[in-house]
Amino acid sequence: MFPEKIRHKIEVGKADQIKEFRPVGGGCISETGVLIFSSGESAFVKTRSSSQPSDMLPKEAHGLQALRESGALRIPQVYQIDEDFLLMEYIAPGHQKADFFSRLGRGLARMHKKTSPTFGFHQDNYCGAIPQKNRPPMKDWSEFYFHNRLLFQLNLLEKKGYVLDGLPAKISALGKKLPGLLKGSEEPPSLLHGDLWGGNYLVDENGDPALMDPAVYYGHREAELGMTLLFGGFTQDFYQSYEAAYPLAPGWQKRMGLYKLYHLMNHCNLFGTSYLGQCHDVLDEYV
Repeated sequence: MFPEKIRHKIEVGKADQIKEFRPVGGGCISETGVLIFSSGESAFVKTRSSSQPSDMLPKEAHGLQALRESGALRIPQVYQIDEDFLLMEYIAPGHQKADFFSRLGRGLARMHKKTSPTFGFHQDNYCGAIPQKNRPPMKDWSEFYFHNRLLFQLNLLEKKGYVLDGLPAKISALGKKLPGLLKGSEEPPSLLHGDLWGGNYLVDENGDPALMDPAVYYGHREAELGMTLLFGGFTQDFYQSYEAAYPLAPGWQKRMGLYKLYHLMNHCNLFGTSYLGQCHDVLDEYV
């Protein structure tokens, strides 16, 4: 049943012409579904629960728009932004082409070539349901990553009262080593999806890649690849095609654990302390 409080707000496609609402499973944070209008047109809708911040969906929309403006990969067009819902283009699922991951790798490389003078974004946003600190903008990546990603996540964990078993001391030690660990990988800030794993890309009706559910900011592109590897990684074709289109600094594979750490800590804040052991494993590798 489509919520009436949202129905009367819809401007695109005319709410009084909604013929059908088809819930779509898979979202662990927001309720999602496809609206079918009497004209035969369709739209994808994501609704906010009462427990979610009122700025979550508008900030997601701004991230989608930033990715779409890069023109690198298919991103759903945003139709309407509201604090209670986000209405956007419905991308119908298709059959994956044989070169799907090669196309995804090349497209991501093109997206990463869109740069900014500073690391961050014009607004803070969310990675999943957890706040993501993008301001103030910084010119030093190691400083940005340590303060706006790792320390920020640690502070959230401490506020939850979790027993962290020495995690703060290890994070502090990593902060001192981080500039040296990242030396040689310096480059301009790249436009990042920010939360790129297997659940956040789509196969569209033509068999081509599309992206959704971003946590956008300008950061080091190695951080994006670290997230792709968190749950087993994409295909070898993806990484080979990416490197062919936009070569990475030597030794990038050795830095991937550093970038997995942010998302492991974020998962602790999202889902609980079952991810703490993996955080310690990563830190023990570098500290």
